[in-house]
Amino acid sequence: MKKFIAMLLALVMVLSLCACGGSKTETKTETKTEETKTEAPAAEAPAEAPAAEAGKTLYVMGPTPDHGWTAQAGAYADAKCAEITAAGQYKAVYMAASSGEEQVDQVNTIVANGDAVGVVMMALDDSAQAGQETLYAEGIPFISFDRIIEATEQYAVLNASGDNWQCGAGIAYWLQQNGMKAGDTVVTLYGDNGTVCSRRQEGFEQFLRGEIKYSDAATGESYETTEVWEQDALDAVFNTYSVVCNWSADGAYAYVEQKLDEIVAAAKENGNKLYIYSMDDEMTFGVLNYIEAGASEETKADLEAMEVYISAIGGMQELYDVMAGTDEQSALADKYFDNMMSMYFSPKMMQDVIDTMLTYLSGDWNHQQGDGEYQPTWIVNRENVTEYEGFKGHA
Repeated sequence: MKKFIAMLLALVMVLSLCACGGSKTETKTETKTEETKTEAPAAEAPAEAPAAEAGKTLYVMGPTPDHGWTAQAGAYADAKCAEITAAGQYKAVYMAASSGEEQVDQVNTIVANGDAVGVVMMALDDSAQAGQETLYAEGIPFISFDRIIEATEQYAVLNASGDNWQCGAGIAYWLQQNGMKAGDTVVTLYGDNGTVCSRRQEGFEQFLRGEIKYSDAATGESYETTEVWEQDALDAVFNTYSVVCNWSADGAYAYVEQKLDEIVAAAKENGNKLYIYSMDDEMTFGVLNYIEAGASEETKADLEAMEVYISAIGGMQELYDVMAGTDEQSALADKYFDNMMSMYFSPKMMQDVIDTMLTYLSGDWNHQQGDGEYQPTWIVNRENVTEYEGFKGHA
């Protein structure tokens, strides 16, 4: 009996030792597996690029590239954003829109993203004001480009554009040099009702009132009016034959289709001179296109017999080609326009303004909030057009 009990105890001890050995092996295996799972992802995780870090995105807001000056401004901005992103310090995103309301929605998206280091905004119309107010309220620095909204310009770290006052002054100087006097028949083609055109009107009036000079950035020369105009004569320029063309050739075409016979008849009775203050290259093309395709033979004969001078602003290569005599419409322009010109106003300046925002972000900044910075302009006409390269954009 004692022998049996001793054997039974020995068997129990052997079984206990086997069970303990199995448990130890299992625990060791599980620990090794967990260590492998933890270490492998840490070794494989890529380093995050600086441009992807929160607070490192530069947003540039502007027009949907379609035609003309705005198309090129948008294309230049998009290319600049790609260049900045490739450099790596910031991610730069171009956000295209077709209205100010759409830009307000885009600002809300920017705020929600929470990664904006700064914004460059080319407001498409005054309804974008709410977007600029939001940027200011959220503490996101922004530069207002080209179309300056007066209600929010004090919120911008800078308001930047071409010098629209000098565009107006330059055209007034040029038309006056070509014989325009107070009381002559003048047609005014506006792009829109925003600050771009209102400042071009102000510059025109200020020059003819003798308040400012026209300073030509290409020649370095400054010019003053040879005849000071009274306000009633200036009012007639902007209240008799004037229209908003929405920056398009089609808009100008539609207006002259309706009014050119009347305008030409009035000019024929008023010294046989006609001056057209067009505030954009596209709208100048609209006038030329109507003369080519829609004007009556009688009206064209009257135009040919009178002195006609037409302006533009921008710098489209297509218009430069017309002035240079190398375009299919050059002969038409030579026949009906005694001279034509375009104030240089390149859409490439949008890239310069984006560079200005990078300067602001670097801390190298000498402006006060709400300041304005305006790029110089100059006259390009038939006499000097071959000296300049324009931008492609006419549709």
